[in-house]
Amino acid sequence: MPALKKRRAFEVFTLSFLDCICCGFGAVVLFYTIVQAHVGAQEIIRIDQLTGEVSKLEEEVKEGTKNLVLLRNTLEKTDEDADAARARALRVAQELKVRTEQSSTYEDESLARREHINQLKADIKSLEEGIKRLQGGALDKAPAGDRVKSFRGRGNRKYISAMQVKGRRILVLLDTSASMMDEDIAKVIRMRNQAEPMRRSALKWRRALDIVEWLTAQLPDNSKFQVIGFNNKARFVQANTAGQWLDSNDPRAINGALQAARSITPQEGTSLVNAFLAIRQLDPKPDQIILITDGLPTQGSVPPARKFINGREREKLFEDAVNTLEKDTPMDVVMLPMKGDPGSTHAYWRLARRTSGSFVVPSRDWP
Repeated sequence: MPALKKRRAFEVFTLSFLDCICCGFGAVVLFYTIVQAHVGAQEIIRIDQLTGEVSKLEEEVKEGTKNLVLLRNTLEKTDEDADAARARALRVAQELKVRTEQSSTYEDESLARREHINQLKADIKSLEEGIKRLQGGALDKAPAGDRVKSFRGRGNRKYISAMQVKGRRILVLLDTSASMMDEDIAKVIRMRNQAEPMRRSALKWRRALDIVEWLTAQLPDNSKFQVIGFNNKARFVQANTAGQWLDSNDPRAINGALQAARSITPQEGTSLVNAFLAIRQLDPKPDQIILITDGLPTQGSVPPARKFINGREREKLFEDAVNTLEKDTPMDVVMLPMKGDPGSTHAYWRLARRTSGSFVVPSRDWP
C-alpha cells in the first residue's frame, strides 16, 4: 500500500497577501505625499500673498514716515512763525506805548505853548516894532549872519554867559550812561528796562542832546570839532570819523554828528577815565573840552567786581580819571545834576577851576 503524502501546513500570510498589503500601504503613502504636496503649494501661495501684503505695508509705513517728517517740519515752522508773530506783536505794542507817551508829552508841551500864545504874539509884535525903529535909525545895515547852524530854543541865552565856545579844536564829551534819562535814580531804574525808543525819548536825555546841538551852533568859523559819547566805554558818535577832526564849516559834518548822537540809547554805567583816555586818539589835541555829564563815575577803566560802590569810591574814580588829563587843556563842564549826589557838583566845579574852564548848571528851560 503506497505511503500517504504528508499534508503541507496552511499559512495565512502568503506572498499574495503580503503583496496586497504592500500595495495598499504604498497607495496610502502616495496619497499622503500628494496631499502634503498640495498643502505645501497652497502654503507657498499664501506665504507669497502675505509677503506681498507685508511689502505693501512697509511701503505704506515709509510713506507715512515721510509724511510725518513733513508734518513735523511744518509744525516747527508754524511754531516759529507763531513765535515771530508774538515777538512782532510785543514790539508793536511797545512802540505804540512809546508813541502814546510821546504824544502825551507833545500834547502837554502844545498845551503850554497855547497858553502862552497870546504873550508870544505880543512879544513878536513888540520885537517887530523894535526892529523897525532900529532899521529906521541905523545908518548902515549889518552884514548877513555867518553861522553854519542856527539853534532855536526857549531858554534865555544869558543863562550860559559864563561859557564861550572859542577854541580852534573843540571836543564835546557826552555822558551816555543810563542816569542821563532822569535826575531821579528811582525813575532811572524803572526806565532802563523799557524799550530803546522810550529811553531815547526821556526828557533829560533830549535836553542833553539839545545842549550838544546848541554847542554846534556856536562853533567858531574855520574851527574843528568832534563828539565822543561815553558810558562804561568811550566811542566817537560817528564811528567812521574816529580819531579825526570835523570841519565846523561843513553842515553835513555837523548834521551827521547830531544825527548819530540822537541814535544813541542811554545805558550802562559811567567810566570817566575811558572818556579822558579816548581824547588821546585825536591828533592834534583839543584846545577846548566841553563835558556834559550828571555825576561822578561809577566805574574805572574796567567793570568793577561789585555792582554798587559808595560815594568815597566814586570820588576816587573821579580823581584817577582827572590824573590822566593833559594839564594845559581847559575843561568846561555842563552839569545836569542828579538828586542826592551833592558831592559831584563840587568835584566838577573844582575840575573846571583847576583847568581854567567854566562850570555851568543850566536852568530847566535851557536850551
